[in-house]
Amino acid sequence: MNAVPSCLFSQDREADVIFLNKRRCGRNDHGRTRHAAEPRFSPQAGAPGPSEQELDQIFASAVRALDHGRLRPWRFVVILTDQRAAFGEVMATSMAQRDPNANGEALPRERDKAMRAPVIAAVAAHVQKGHRILEFEQTASVSAAAQNIMLAAGALSYGVMWKTGDPAYDPTVKTALGLETTDEIIGFLCLGTSVGPASPAARPSAREYVTVWRG
Repeated sequence: MNAVPSCLFSQDREADVIFLNKRRCGRNDHGRTRHAAEPRFSPQAGAPGPSEQELDQIFASAVRALDHGRLRPWRFVVILTDQRAAFGEVMATSMAQRDPNANGEALPRERDKAMRAPVIAAVAAHVQKGHRILEFEQTASVSAAAQNIMLAAGALSYGVMWKTGDPAYDPTVKTALGLETTDEIIGFLCLGTSVGPASPAARPSAREYVTVWRG
C-alpha cells in the first residue's frame, strides 16, 4: 500500500471543520445549524476532490469522535486519485475469488466502482475483543468517526457517498489495504464534488422516535 501523505495525519494543526458554523451563526439560528449538521449525500462525486490540507481537516474531525475508554479503534485508509485503478484491480480480484463464474461484464463493473470519486476513504474498526469496553461500543465510535468525516466534508462543500458491499467483508481486500483481517470495514466513503442535485431521501418525523420519559 502506498504511503498516505504525511499531512493527512499531522499533529500540529487544529482542525475545527465540524464547529466552524458555530462561529458563523447564532446559537438560536436553527435553520443554519441544522444545515451544518446534514452531510451532503451525493449520488455522484466528481473532481475535484478534497485537497491534502482539506483531508487533514476532515480526518482531524474524524478522530474527535466519542471514544469510550480512549481505545482509538478507528482505522482510515485513503485511496487517492492516482491509486484508484490499482484499488479497482483489488476489487475485481476479490470478486473473481468469490465468484469464479463472474462474467466479462461483471469484473469491469467492479473495477469501475473504484472510480466513483476522486478520493475514497475505507473506514474500519480495529476492535479489541474481550476488553471491558464492549465491542459494539468500539464499533459505534468508528461509525461516529465516519459521520464526522461526512459532516466535515459537507462543511467544505464536498459530496459524500457511503458504500459497503462484498469487498468490505473480504479478507483479501482488507489485507490489500493494510488492515488486519479481523478489522471490520464499516464503509467506503467516496468524497468529491457533487455532480448534479442529489435526490433527498425521505426522512421520518423525529417525533415518531422520541419519547419523553416521565417516570
